Amino acid sequence: MSSEPNTRLQDLFGLAGWSKGELARLVNRQAAAMGHPQLATDTSRVRRWIDMGEIPRDPVPRVLAALFTERLGRVVTIEDLGLVRHGRTGKRQSKGQQDNPDGLPWAPERTAAVLTEFTGMDLMLNRRGLVGAGAALAAGSALSSAMHDWLHTDPALTADAPRSHDPLHADPAGYDRYEAAPIGSQEIEELERSVEVFRAWDASRGGGLQRKAVVGQLNEVGGMLAYRHPDHLQRRLWGVAANLAVLAGWMSHDVGLEPTAQKYFVIAAHAAREGGDRPRAAEALSRGARQMVHLGRPDDALDLMKLAKSGSGDEVLPRTQAMLHTIEAWAQAALGKGQAMRRTLGEAEELFVSDKGDVPPPSWMQMFDEADMHGMQALAYRTLAEHDPSASGIAQRHAKEALELRVGGRQRSKIFDYISLASACFIADDPEQADRYARLALVSMGETSSHRTWDRLREMYRLTGQYASYPKIQDLREEIQLALPKERSKGATGKSTKA
Repeated sequence: MSSEPNTRLQDLFGLAGWSKGELARLVNRQAAAMGHPQLATDTSRVRRWIDMGEIPRDPVPRVLAALFTERLGRVVTIEDLGLVRHGRTGKRQSKGQQDNPDGLPWAPERTAAVLTEFTGMDLMLNRRGLVGAGAALAAGSALSSAMHDWLHTDPALTADAPRSHDPLHADPAGYDRYEAAPIGSQEIEELERSVEVFRAWDASRGGGLQRKAVVGQLNEVGGMLAYRHPDHLQRRLWGVAANLAVLAGWMSHDVGLEPTAQKYFVIAAHAAREGGDRPRAAEALSRGARQMVHLGRPDDALDLMKLAKSGSGDEVLPRTQAMLHTIEAWAQAALGKGQAMRRTLGEAEELFVSDKGDVPPPSWMQMFDEADMHGMQALAYRTLAEHDPSASGIAQRHAKEALELRVGGRQRSKIFDYISLASACFIADDPEQADRYARLALVSMGETSSHRTWDRLREMYRLTGQYASYPKIQDLREEIQLALPKERSKGATGKSTKA
């Protein structure tokens, strides 16, 4: 037992607004509903948890996680509460951030447990109509420093799967338990196919409509990982978990659940590494970097990209390296570092064309094609144009090339291309063309559930201000206002960066 307060639990307890006596009664009631009627918590025990850092035994941490999740309307894990025995109680946040908030990196058995716990809590919020918000994103520097040494080493797969008698796998509180059982290659193939279906749906329609289904599938995979399979099957199962976690994170980011998205990206990186796929782990971290740039935190994005690139391993394909470079370039553009951005994009182009295609790309890289390469270049140059308007012409060229190459089923990407193109035209003092491309984006907006498209559209709307006296642009501004929902409060998550 620690003699110091558990400041994580203390902070969340303050947010919840309970008295210690109320929390004790709620714990007893919830535990009884979960099949633990013998639990008898009182005010003095709650005081010891908060003020003295005492960690209660199972199932109390999970009961507390369920109670705080429901009370605060966002996923709260036992890590968030500072109640993991092998970790340390949390230090209080500094400037809205946390120093290694989840005790990263997790051991393999903890990865499966966190995956199952977090998805279960997320599903519980979905079922009860609550929204995930109110938590702060961890800084990119905190994540990269915590995970650097871990990502640069390869795991021993024999230790990957948790053992069924592990105390970490006591009955979870607040969500359904998936009974661990062996599965074979046919079941894993079906899971892998389901990932492709979810991925295609997300690219076409955005993350809002299928997020719950992806989280539910990931929750089941977490239960499957509680059973020790032969190494070749266990690797594939970790791969499925990584792919689903990236999708869950990307879909969460797409609908504005930013802290939830970040947690899924971290889970995905852990799952990929446990499956021996360091390039996949790097790509998962790069998603977190893209999220940071979108939220106006490019410095944090560069921290994550440094880790992703250095930890991607020797087997990373040139096309994957090119993709990582484009995200780094976008972050550099957001900081106004034009020379560095151009150099990074030049390296990305060289890597992309050097990929001979003799090695089939992994499934998670098949979405990054020549169209995406141009789309990311357009986004980087359009972002740089906020600092250097001369970049707008190059942004327009890349956006047009991306649109010409886009295939069916990539509706969200086309919307982003149109917005990049229209924004670049506004910056280049060409409102006539800007109006044309902006309207093409608006036509497709209603076909997706992507909040990110709304964020980018708001940034484009800002650029229309200097042309508000033009009749066409005045009409466009009114149409944009009608298309946009009321702006979300970003709170601790930051603000959206330039479109």
